[in-house]
Amino acid sequence: MEYKNLLVEKDGTIVTVTINRPKVLNALNDETMAELEACFEELEKDDGVRAVIVTGSGEKSFVAGADIGELKDQDRKGGEERSLRGQAILLKIENLSKPVIAAINGYALGGGCELAMACDIRIASETAKLGQPEVNLGIIPGYGGTQRLTRLVGLGKAKELIFTGEMIHAQEAHRIGLVDKVVSPDQLMETAKKMAKTIAGKGPIAIANAKKAINIALDGNVKKGREVEAEGFGVLCETEDMKEGMAAFFEKREPKFVGK
Repeated sequence: MEYKNLLVEKDGTIVTVTINRPKVLNALNDETMAELEACFEELEKDDGVRAVIVTGSGEKSFVAGADIGELKDQDRKGGEERSLRGQAILLKIENLSKPVIAAINGYALGGGCELAMACDIRIASETAKLGQPEVNLGIIPGYGGTQRLTRLVGLGKAKELIFTGEMIHAQEAHRIGLVDKVVSPDQLMETAKKMAKTIAGKGPIAIANAKKAINIALDGNVKKGREVEAEGFGVLCETEDMKEGMAAFFEKREPKFVGK
């Protein structure tokens, strides 16, 4: 499927999704959000995909936020509907059965920061800047930012960043746990692809079940999380991948997982 605002490149089992609106710093308009939804629905169905990288076009911006032009005349009902739709789309990214890595190459603000937080792992360029500056516009994060930021950096720091609208540099984002790794700009995509390749080499059914169990922990339901973990562990014990993994261990070789 071809997209107007996304570049989708598949390299073996790894797919790179690039938000491609560099003239507006890759801002998320309605059309781009709809394309993201369609794209991730396709990625979910594609058994040949084992890891996904999300990044922004150009060197200046990952995603600088939502398209302000589409927000300025929003009424209450429309605003709530916009927020719920954005939340649903980012939830599809968060719950994709494949791991998603955000390669943050510049500004990740507002909706851009929310998009990055919906990914499983965040790798940032040293030049990246992150934040939830919505209060500067008289609004609040609407795509799940109040929830994911709190889980990642803690209650006090999340309130500080959202209440002040402060934009922070990559190293500070790493210090507080908002990003997982910081690298030089020229190493960003190489680092993301190397990590994606490592993950893609593991058992895809194991990765999917691990991600499902981990995500349940985000809701604070430890009992349900343990149940899903045990169920997934049981399912995996009857897979070809489990037999291959065990055989490779005893034969002292690299396993070749097939996703069955």
